[in-house]
Amino acid sequence: MYSMARLCCLDLDTFFVSVERLLDPSLIGKPVVVGAVGSRGVVTACSYEVRRFGVRSGMPISEARRLAPKAIFLPPRHDTYTPYAKQVRALLERYTPIVQTASIDEFFLDFRGCEGLYRRPEDLDDHATIERVAWEMREAVAKETGLPASCGLGATRAVAKMASGLAKPAGVCMVRPGTELAFFGDIPARKFPGIGPVMEARLAEVGLFTLGQLVELGPGRDRARFGHLSERVRAALSGARRELGRDRPAFREFDPDGVTVGSISNERTFLADVGDDHRVHEQLRALSERVCWRARKRSIRARTITLKLRYADFHTITRGRTIYATNQEEAVFACVLDLLRKGRTRPLPIRLLGVKLSNLVGQPRQLGLPFGGPTERPNVGVAVDAVRQRFGYDAIRFGTAKKSSWIM
Repeated sequence: MYSMARLCCLDLDTFFVSVERLLDPSLIGKPVVVGAVGSRGVVTACSYEVRRFGVRSGMPISEARRLAPKAIFLPPRHDTYTPYAKQVRALLERYTPIVQTASIDEFFLDFRGCEGLYRRPEDLDDHATIERVAWEMREAVAKETGLPASCGLGATRAVAKMASGLAKPAGVCMVRPGTELAFFGDIPARKFPGIGPVMEARLAEVGLFTLGQLVELGPGRDRARFGHLSERVRAALSGARRELGRDRPAFREFDPDGVTVGSISNERTFLADVGDDHRVHEQLRALSERVCWRARKRSIRARTITLKLRYADFHTITRGRTIYATNQEEAVFACVLDLLRKGRTRPLPIRLLGVKLSNLVGQPRQLGLPFGGPTERPNVGVAVDAVRQRFGYDAIRFGTAKKSSWIM
């Protein structure tokens, strides 16, 4: 068993709301929702004052307005939030050399081997040393940036993540090795990172509601169905999976050069449901253009293209295809158009569209061969990017693309 609770998850509490309150102190203590303006889109962040009405992140903004009509609704200002996240990360790097970004408001730190740097005579043991440092670090974030934060400490990434949830708001929670099941055995299975509402519903169908029940899953049909998940949770709670993981972009428009983990995606929720094919195609063109621009900024290509479509009744479909590695608009747009033609089987208007690039590769694409393979025009994208670098993203846009022959 892994014996040190040295992984830390620092979560900036209600980050977008907290930044808005720094910029406008009159918002302090008031119910605040950051999300789309109007009745479209979803809640991006919400204050604790508005959560008592049932408002949650990811909820349709129309539902949030119904539950809390007197709340203050603000549009997100992504360019404003990102510098604060970078400031927090720079501060965290003063405490340990290994700091990794999970999202714009969440960071993982590895304190393994740092005990001797921080040990004091009054510390009962090394666990107490790291717990004290976490409190000091959280207080430094609050003092230097004005942002509240919570810290979770554990032997694995999943334990640290769940502990940070127990520490909210603005606290520190350490889960010592060997006590994980006592901490988490009775909490809902949904709290485990990676278990979403769909899996939660499937587990509930067979009477598995808590993490303890999932870990203790016995032999039989349920074991055959959920055994892999049970073992994954058991490994996390026993310290067997102690890796910190890899960096992820701190925000959807923050794209580290050359990073091939994860994916690149952009979505658009229409102000009103759209049934006109021309508008749908134009939106897909704009989304394809955006993700390709971001891919070129990261000096990467993608082999898998995915279309996301949400109908007016909220029924959502995703369709993907693997093509020749590319970061060119013409190839991506042609692919998503074909996915749309084959995947749109209902006559309802569309509420949301999204385009995602995944299966990313960083090495230069091999030149096309005369007996097969596409021929790209990379200098076109490079020239467009140069114009945008000088005059802004919207200075130049692509027109209607022709159907590409690159799709394999």
